[in-house]
Amino acid sequence: MSLSLSPARGHTHKNRGDKLKGFETVVFLQSSNMTTASELSPLGALSPLDGRYAARCNGLRPLLSEAGFMAHRVEVEVAWLIGLSEAGLGQVPAFSAEDKVFLQTLVANFSQADAQRIKDIEKTTNHDVKAVEYWLKESVVSRPSLAQAAEFIHFACTSEDINNTSHALMIGRAREQVILPALNQLLQMTRDLAQIHAMQPMLSRTHGQPASPTTLGKEFANVSHRLARAIEDIAAVTPLAKLNGATGNYSAHLSAYPEVDWPAFSHKVLAGLGLTQNTHTIQIEPHDWMAKLFDAIARANTILVDLNRDLWGYISLGYFKQRLKEGEVGSSTMPHKVNPIDFENSEGNLGLANALLRHLSEKLPISRWQRDLTDSTVLRNVGVALGYCAVAYDACARGLGKLEVNAQAIDADIDTCWEVLAEPVQTVMRRYGLPEPYEQLKALTRGKGITQEALSAFIAELDLPAPAKAELSALTPRTYLGLAQTLAKQP
Repeated sequence: MSLSLSPARGHTHKNRGDKLKGFETVVFLQSSNMTTASELSPLGALSPLDGRYAARCNGLRPLLSEAGFMAHRVEVEVAWLIGLSEAGLGQVPAFSAEDKVFLQTLVANFSQADAQRIKDIEKTTNHDVKAVEYWLKESVVSRPSLAQAAEFIHFACTSEDINNTSHALMIGRAREQVILPALNQLLQMTRDLAQIHAMQPMLSRTHGQPASPTTLGKEFANVSHRLARAIEDIAAVTPLAKLNGATGNYSAHLSAYPEVDWPAFSHKVLAGLGLTQNTHTIQIEPHDWMAKLFDAIARANTILVDLNRDLWGYISLGYFKQRLKEGEVGSSTMPHKVNPIDFENSEGNLGLANALLRHLSEKLPISRWQRDLTDSTVLRNVGVALGYCAVAYDACARGLGKLEVNAQAIDADIDTCWEVLAEPVQTVMRRYGLPEPYEQLKALTRGKGITQEALSAFIAELDLPAPAKAELSALTPRTYLGLAQTLAKQP
């Protein structure tokens, strides 16, 4: 039984979720000098998600671990059984309110002991879904009214009916409870920084070279607007599920109860779980919605990679200082260093996340004929992919929280770069029909710095109307900002 986010079995981790209670943080280490599974430590984890970064993934463990998968399977099986009891089938009497509460309590109070019992049953069945079915039958045997209906647990279902519905619940809840809140936190942080620094002029760099100035806030606003659209795309994906049998045709259902409208019944059960029915499937739900979601998350991650790299560069230029943390060391040999480790950590983990997310989105919608099992083993790594997302988002937020603007360095950089005013000067020259404006400014500024005095002398010689000449003469690199300050303040 596992609460590990890595695909390996046999690892369990403490969580703070609502469903799974009492799980201990344990990972076994096998080596020549740290020998047995009884010596348990996160230091033995093969994945840093279950070791070094374990605390940052606590929100995902109740949802995407193996024990979390078991808990969701129980939830789906119970919903199906209660639905059958309400369908008037005759052989399944309507459950009392007390019986329904009992079944729902099995879901709400699913525990470490329950997960371990299912794992023990699986040692005999060698089938994880069948083990869940047998555990449910064991759990209701003490209540005669439910025991009478025990053979209708998993009635007419294929394993994938339970699994795909569980995955829809698991991934949907991980999105709502972990991924979107973390991304929205980053969105709010970048929006706040855009507002706070909306008026701070800053030298732009295109191709790494000085370019038309912007403001520090406008650059954060660029990120926040991109991230907001990416978050909307993530939130807009509708999880789909199916409860329609071995090849998607309700064949077993109709063989037993041909008079029942099984597509409508399936729709009702899924709607009760908050899911949308996919009406046309093979044995598996084809996972197109998962691919869409994982692609959307990967796009948001790419925006954050871009942010991490830009901030890394600005820290290198001295535009930002980083708040010091007592006792923290930047280098084993260079005591002066305060490294941008949070942004580096975030970038690296976003790369790992996107590698997995893109594989998931490419592989999951593909199945040989009506079913093969390649999707099953790959789906066990959803927790790993989203775990790296969680670690990366946390690191980025930490980095943003440490930033302190070094306005003196930013101002010093822009104040010495008068060549950026070649753009407005030649543009005004074009307006008034002066010859070869671009070429003149190119000769004056290309590949070399230029002083305020030299630029002022050039403007003074231009055959321009006095108001236009006065406006150009009054420009400075700090005031040549266009609408940057206004755009930075826009929500």
